Amino acid sequence: SCKGMLKPPPNLDEVFAATMCLLAGVMPSIVIQKSGKVKDTSWDAAKKQLMGNIKEYMMYLKEIKAKVDDGTINPKNFVEVRQYIEQDYFNVETIKSKNQAAAGLCSFVLNIVMYYDIVVTVEPKRKALAEANQQLEEANEKLKSVMANVAALEEKLSKLTKELEEANASKKEAMDAVAGGEQKLNLAQRLTTALGSENQRWAENIIALRKNEKLLTGDVLLASAFVSYIGPFTKPFRIHLMDQVFKPFIEREFTKIFNDSGEDYVMPMSADANPITTLTTPADVAQWNADYLPADAVSTENGCLVCNSSRWPLIIDPQLQGIKWIKQKESAPERNLQIVRLGQKDLIRKLEIALENGHTILIENLGETIDAVLMPVIQRASIKRGSKLFIKLGDKDCDFHPDFRLYLHTKLSNPHYPPEIQAETTLINFTVTMAGLEDQLLNLVVEKERPDLASLSNDLVVQQNGFTIKMKQLEDDILSKLASSEGEITENVALIESLEETKRISDDIQQKSELGLKTQKDILVASEKYRSVANRSSLLFFLMTDLVKIHTYYIYSLAAFQQVFDHGIAISGSPNSSNDTEDGEGSGEELDVSARCDLLRQNITLCVFNYIRRGLFEVDKLTVATLLTLKILVNDGEMEANEVDFLINGGSCIDPGNMGPLHEWMDENIWKKVKALESMPRFKGIGDSMQSDSDDWEAWFDVEKVEEAEIPGEFKEKLNALDKLMLLRAMRPDRLINSLASFVGDTMGKDYVSQKPFNMDSTYGETSKRTPIFFVLFAGVDPTPWVESLGKEKGISAENKRFINISMGQGQEAPA
Repeated sequence: SCKGMLKPPPNLDEVFAATMCLLAGVMPSIVIQKSGKVKDTSWDAAKKQLMGNIKEYMMYLKEIKAKVDDGTINPKNFVEVRQYIEQDYFNVETIKSKNQAAAGLCSFVLNIVMYYDIVVTVEPKRKALAEANQQLEEANEKLKSVMANVAALEEKLSKLTKELEEANASKKEAMDAVAGGEQKLNLAQRLTTALGSENQRWAENIIALRKNEKLLTGDVLLASAFVSYIGPFTKPFRIHLMDQVFKPFIEREFTKIFNDSGEDYVMPMSADANPITTLTTPADVAQWNADYLPADAVSTENGCLVCNSSRWPLIIDPQLQGIKWIKQKESAPERNLQIVRLGQKDLIRKLEIALENGHTILIENLGETIDAVLMPVIQRASIKRGSKLFIKLGDKDCDFHPDFRLYLHTKLSNPHYPPEIQAETTLINFTVTMAGLEDQLLNLVVEKERPDLASLSNDLVVQQNGFTIKMKQLEDDILSKLASSEGEITENVALIESLEETKRISDDIQQKSELGLKTQKDILVASEKYRSVANRSSLLFFLMTDLVKIHTYYIYSLAAFQQVFDHGIAISGSPNSSNDTEDGEGSGEELDVSARCDLLRQNITLCVFNYIRRGLFEVDKLTVATLLTLKILVNDGEMEANEVDFLINGGSCIDPGNMGPLHEWMDENIWKKVKALESMPRFKGIGDSMQSDSDDWEAWFDVEKVEEAEIPGEFKEKLNALDKLMLLRAMRPDRLINSLASFVGDTMGKDYVSQKPFNMDSTYGETSKRTPIFFVLFAGVDPTPWVESLGKEKGISAENKRFINISMGQGQEAPA
């Protein structure tokens, strides 16, 4: 294809020139200079010298490899050819685009040059190999001679060795018998040492188990009643049911049974029977705590109910502490926890997958009704076909995997479920208790005020929980290894070494655990100094939750309270700030903890009250302020509960006696209330005082602003501000509201009765991206200008597209 070309395409002639360089001195038709260089590499020369006889041309090209192998080709040929192959265009793809045959020659040139380079590199090594082989052959000859001598010597040695081995075998047999006995003795001693402390504990456990075996019936019966009935109730009522209902009933029934049989008996129930110890272990509780279950008694009881009930648990969890634990508890990849809500489009599909694969489903935020399609799952209405169980889900029968778990959750604090739901599920009340919340808030206060103690305490709690779990695992491991051991135990070296290592770890954990418990006690002493702050804060939260009794609009969450609580601590400043001396230098002494706690209580109380007051209707503000004041006074021991009861509900004496001269101006009902006051020590004799000083009391009674008038007689010195309130409650209830405002202001501070005008900027400071502001609007009120004004101050406006104002209504779903 190239032979007939008068003028080849660009660079094609250089491919043939390269082959001429390679064939110089090989192909006779190629004219070369004395130096061995090709005289003419032009296209015409190539056509004449190479393509005059194509077969001969191909034959000589094939001979190049053989000449490279035997080293007869001129090295200059490969020097000359490099000027061509180093060009960018000298590659198969480029040449192939111009001529297929020339591309083959190009490939040959490139490959043969590469082959030559390899041969040139390998050749010295070939020579070195040949020399080495020659030397090896000579060495092998010498070795053969030496080996002949060695063989003769080895033959003699084998006879002597055989005789020695026979003697050593006899000796070894005797020594092995001695060593085996010593090893057995040593392993027996090691086994005894490894299990020495366990032996005592196991012996005690066996005695306890044998004793408890006789008590198991009653304990299990009580635990069953606990799981079946106790879940929905609060802690006080749980204690009442257990101590006043369940235990006495079980004891009466057992007594009746044994009396009818006429046999002597021991009550088959522990005197201090505790369902928690029957249903769980300390290791289980430690694992729950590690999974974020609060450590208070109610939460531990709830954990037992969730883990031991055969019915699906329905968790009443307004503070979302139970669901946090469930999410962590079921977070293992193999559980594949799916969190769904009723009305969710893929609820049935996810439930079906979970049923078939044994995964976990958590249905959160339930109302007071449950979709009927879920009832077969809630009722565990399974159908057995062959060896498999099926449950009807809608119009489809689904496999019912034995590992499937269902958790139902509601945020309603006091839901009313129909009987069928209560019967088919285990209702569990996770509502936080005052004592439990106080402990949690104490941890938060210490975390803010003493982060060093908080961090150390958290680490120790995690460590202690881990130790408890690990100890249980080690004990189970020891028993498992002993139970599964085969043959003579004193010959099982691996088992004994494993037991020793387990014992070493156990002893190490025991030492660290004792040290950790001592440190925890020290931390507890330091943390308890902040108990008053946590106590006040817990009281404030439960005041917030009780406000729903005033109006259903007043609903608050624990998460919202915690944000306000944190804000109250934040505005109290740094816990380690120093007092300034007159010359402006810090004194260097930390604030007294007691004074610090007073400051924290004041700021947290005011922050919480302002947060509540901002969302109250005007008519309820004084009521809430009074409730707050009274609860704090009772909690701090400055006021008795019966005094609060009189102030709120009033009182009346059944037999007040003769009114004397008072009947001229005092109503009989008022007289009954006055006599009821005499049940309190400070009011003793007030009825007699009124009768003896009737005119003075009448004058006081008739004053318009009686709360500002001086009380007659000795009682003006004896009665404090709170007593005056109760006196007004009895005699002049019409002036009680005015007096309450003054009382709250004097007791708590003017900020609790005088509300500052709404400030958008300060309100914005209490919000976050997760805390929106919700305005409740009345006629003539529009907060839009406040929001827009604040936005402009913060650089957020409609002009820079960072502020969007949406009026909700038809067609606004997409923009919202």
